[in-house]
This record gives sequence, C-alpha cells and structure tokens, in this order.
Amino acid sequence: MINREESRPSFLSWHHFLLALALGLPLSALNSCATGQAAGSSPMMAQRAAQIAAEPPGDYYVGRRWWTEGTRFWGYLRRPGAPWSQAKLTLINESRCKTPDRLAEEGPADQRHGFDHNYEYRLFGHYSGDKVYDPNSNLMLPEFLLERYEVISSNPGFVFTPGERYNPKLLPPKLPSRG
Repeated sequence: MINREESRPSFLSWHHFLLALALGLPLSALNSCATGQAAGSSPMMAQRAAQIAAEPPGDYYVGRRWWTEGTRFWGYLRRPGAPWSQAKLTLINESRCKTPDRLAEEGPADQRHGFDHNYEYRLFGHYSGDKVYDPNSNLMLPEFLLERYEVISSNPGFVFTPGERYNPKLLPPKLPSRG
C-alpha cells in the first residue's frame, strides 16, 4: 500500500524546484543573448567558418588588429584555415617592419596609432619563441617578428562572436592563460 504522505513532495522539495526554475531559465537564456541563438550556431558563425575554410594555405598568419588604449599588444594572429578561437593575442616586434598604425598617438582618428582597430591583415613573419611583457595590460605575450603585411579587409566584422562589444578602454575578450 502506498503512503500518500510519503509520495507527495515536501515543501522543501518544491521550494528547491521553484528556486532552480527561477534561476535556471534566466541563466540558460544568457547563453544566447547576444545573437538570439545558441553560441556557435548562428548563420553568421557558419558563414565565418566557411570563409575561414576557404582561405588559401600558405606560410603566413591572419591577423586581426585589436587596439586597446595604452597597451602595446598588437592583436590576434592565427594560421590560415584555423578558427579565431585558436588565435593568439600577440605583441609584434617591429625591428624588421613597422606595423601599419605606427603613427603618433594623438591626432585625427584616421591618422593616429590604433586607427586600424579590427582591420584584418595577412602577416608574414614568425614567432620568435619568446614571451614579452606588456606592462599596461600586465600580460606576457608571444612575440611575432613581422617581415611584411597586406590588408585583407578594413571592415571584416566580428572576431569571436556576432554582437561582441568593443570598448577601447577594456582588455579584449580572449586573453592568454596565466599559467
């Protein structure tokens, strides 16, 4: 015989259920707030993946300039065909070739250091194997020896996810591990 008192959920069980429901629904929605879809499933992400897959192979890097006020890192570099999730935030050694935005830090917006934020480049050179310190971001970053570059696009769209927000006073969203 079933004891009805034992089969009914207690107040505490209902309380936990309602609390989990109240917290769980809004938190699950956060995953898709920026695009309205689950992370990585938007048509824009699929289009970006197709563009990356179509990049010609070669001995170069695809670079995305990420300018943050006061810092000295250059931006993200990845191999052709590799997703942006594999890109490295990088400091560029300009001893062989100056970066495109090697300009004064003051002046008109299109004629000063950082004017090329979010430009996409084809960079030729190699990583030195050294990590260098950027004191303004407090990051140890891989050093890239730049030999030459070509502009791919001055308006390539998002780097990591559609709807990402840029603030020139904040560090970028993807940082190296501090291990």
